[in-house]
Amino acid sequence: MEATIGRKQRDLPPVPSQITGEIEARLIALACSKPPEGRSRWSLRLLEKHVALTEGIVDLDHSTIGRVLKKRNFVLT
Repeated sequence: MEATIGRKQRDLPPVPSQITGEIEARLIALACSKPPEGRSRWSLRLLEKHVALTEGIVDLDHSTIGRVLKKRNFVLT
């Protein structure tokens, strides 16, 4: 007698990700660019502010930006 309970396989994730390859590339390009005047380097919060002002990129939280950069082994220096 088989008494196991099987899990139903999901077709798609419950919430589609806002982060596409294009957004990742634009975010990394921004992080690689020269920081704003008066700053010596980019911070996650500073990137968050600039992403909000950039057209074509959805507003992202600093923690989301950090996860994207970490996923690509990008270190802010």
